[in-house]
Amino acid sequence: MSTHPQPKFDPKVFLARIGDGRSIAEYQTGQVIFSQGEPADAVFFIQEGEVKVSVVSEQGKEAVVAMLGKDEFFGEGCLAGQSRRISTVSAMSDAVVTRLEKSAIVRLIHEDPAFSELFIAHLLSRAVRVEADLIDQLFNSSEKRLARTLLLLANFGQQGIPEPKIAKISQETLAQMVGTTRARVSFFMNKFRKLGFISYNGGIEVHSALLNVVLHDQPHIEP
Repeated sequence: MSTHPQPKFDPKVFLARIGDGRSIAEYQTGQVIFSQGEPADAVFFIQEGEVKVSVVSEQGKEAVVAMLGKDEFFGEGCLAGQSRRISTVSAMSDAVVTRLEKSAIVRLIHEDPAFSELFIAHLLSRAVRVEADLIDQLFNSSEKRLARTLLLLANFGQQGIPEPKIAKISQETLAQMVGTTRARVSFFMNKFRKLGFISYNGGIEVHSALLNVVLHDQPHIEP
């Protein structure tokens, strides 16, 4: 029995099919797109730029849970019954973001099975990444978590071609993503630079050799 490769998610086709129920806005670096606790009534799609997803505890401690870029969605929790935002999303660079009304996406999912399959697959790939992030937090050292974070930001091991030079990001933000202190991030970044895993040229450039840090002592999974 022959199998057919799944069509690639095409954002232009997606936006064209939405029709009514969408609006486009431009955000400057640092500008908040939505805040934790606000009503969840729309899904957002990044056309250009990068955003940061963060949460703040009752004690005021902030953690960065994701960095998302072009052609990625966020705020999709509203499709699963989420009534309030559980995170804050802000622009990490100048960004162009499309706001998609919940009702418009739900309508398209019901009316277009082919689109529904592609959209769900796209969201599931995000869920897989979140699961990998959780495993990373539970079992890996802060050094390995930092290495994995840098590789993900540079698009290593993901769809598309790696982009070694990543967007400007502070060590404080990296510490929030990794779940450690800024001092530890600074120590490991200097270590990676001395070993030739990364370099600084007006930004952070990630080299494929950094994969050795992540792959070392990886658990073996029997087929």
